[in-house]
Amino acid sequence: MEGTSVFMIDQTLLPFTFSIYEAKTWNDCCTAIHSMITRGAGAIGATAGFAMAQAFAEAADKDDDMIILMAKEKIESTRPTARNLFYAVERVFKAGKISALAAIEVAQKMADENIHEAKLIGQFGNELIKNGYRIMTHCNAGWLGFVDYGSALSPIYTANNEGKKVFIYVDETRPRSQGAKLTAWELYHEGIDHAIIPDNAVAYYMSKGKVDLMITGADRIAANGDTANKIGTFEKAILAKEFGVPFYIAAPLSTFDMDCTSGKDIIIEERHEDEVLFQTGIDLNGQRVKINVANPGSGALNPAFDVTPAKYINGIITEKGIIPANPESIKKLVQKNSNPNSQYKRN
Repeated sequence: MEGTSVFMIDQTLLPFTFSIYEAKTWNDCCTAIHSMITRGAGAIGATAGFAMAQAFAEAADKDDDMIILMAKEKIESTRPTARNLFYAVERVFKAGKISALAAIEVAQKMADENIHEAKLIGQFGNELIKNGYRIMTHCNAGWLGFVDYGSALSPIYTANNEGKKVFIYVDETRPRSQGAKLTAWELYHEGIDHAIIPDNAVAYYMSKGKVDLMITGADRIAANGDTANKIGTFEKAILAKEFGVPFYIAAPLSTFDMDCTSGKDIIIEERHEDEVLFQTGIDLNGQRVKINVANPGSGALNPAFDVTPAKYINGIITEKGIIPANPESIKKLVQKNSNPNSQYKRN
């Protein structure tokens, strides 16, 4: 089937080089997700949906339905913690049983929904932001992590567009430094005042009363409100609780996993130790380099996510509004927006 390439920003090259990666096949999309060419809950979900659609298109061209099941298994194995990935695959897989064209149409529909949902998250989250607020982030949950707008950064963009003056503490987010590289890049190009801070400087700034609000994204939210997000989020939430800083999660309904009773049921992805032992950047001549920043011969452990218990979360900002992070509120929200045709109703 012609014209099934998926185009995405290569986030592994940012902030030094802006380049578009073309995924011509579902296998290319799998590579993009696993290698983090594309990353962020929303972007992973959109890419996974398109990958599943590509598989149906390839199966139709080759008259080989085994491709579909093989692709589904591989796509779902790329980032096991991200709920949006499984949600997208499930939805496109169901549509693909009708036809390859239906699979492509649903994948595109989900990408469009992702934009709309993120925009609404920005509008609701903006209600929490006052003029002059100093806001802290962790990892990257901006438009790079979604099809557009983002989740955690969407309220900041909305506030900025309304003329509110805000200052953003950009937590560097080791080991891949998505805050220092990606969030800072986004904010710089949006003209929003910000500063990159070391991961271990959070307690210092919070203890000085210099942080008014913290917002992060999420990769999976359990039925009880426990939330999986980039490694280091849990410790930030503990600090926010200690110093009285409101801590909010921003995520669309597709991130909620009602089959996951609590955070204990969330699978945590373990990534390669090289992400801890090596860093990638550019040298003084502008050449891309990869250097060892740890003791040669030492090994490393690299969990990609941790789980923040619901008790540390002040609320969850969704496209339907802000809700408390408790089982009753989550169940009510999901049931209200469910229908027989899809897991969640869309506007």
